[in-house]
Amino acid sequence: MTEQQGMFITFEGLDGCGKSTQAEKLARALRSSGHTVISTREPGGTEMGERIRALLLDSRTLGLAAETELALMFAARAQHVQETILPALQAGKIVLCDRFSDSSEAYQGGGRGLGSEPVLALHRALCGDLQPQLTILMEYDVTASVARARRRNHAHGRKRGRSADEGRFEHENQRFFERVHEAYEAIARREPQRVVRVDARRPIEVVHRDILEKVRQRLRLQARNLGRR
Repeated sequence: MTEQQGMFITFEGLDGCGKSTQAEKLARALRSSGHTVISTREPGGTEMGERIRALLLDSRTLGLAAETELALMFAARAQHVQETILPALQAGKIVLCDRFSDSSEAYQGGGRGLGSEPVLALHRALCGDLQPQLTILMEYDVTASVARARRRNHAHGRKRGRSADEGRFEHENQRFFERVHEAYEAIARREPQRVVRVDARRPIEVVHRDILEKVRQRLRLQARNLGRR
């Protein structure tokens, strides 16, 4: 894989933990500091990826096998990496992505019970094992997080109509989300240099300042490492 010149930062966590809000606030703060930032999301991030997202997240998508779900996630991701993420990194930009392969390891590997290895194998085969330099793991209470996600999706569905339904995962039971949470915890323990835990239960502005400082520290470290070359 071509050497990265920019910085790849991902946000992870349960639906409803506030990661999309924090990703947007971080993008604004970095742009105001003079950085060129690309904000994107998964599934999605490209025209084809958004079409796959609509299929994957629609509550009316019934009978989707766990393996099919995983394959569709990586179909969207492979296109996303090639079309959006890699070109931005090679141009020296900061890429902020709302979810990446950790989500597949947590939701399909943990929640669906497929395990980590199929996810990691697909990531190596289809995405060149591209890894973020920093992953912000938004930690939130499982029950409260799922309740927030359900309220949000219900409100969005009423506002935009049935075509905007993205609540398929929120129909899962409590144990499903506990398995997802456990998988995220395992990833954080396995890769402590990459994954930074953030307590997302605090006020939004407090969480934002915490994240911004962590990102600035990583940017300073990268600048020092580049200066030594």
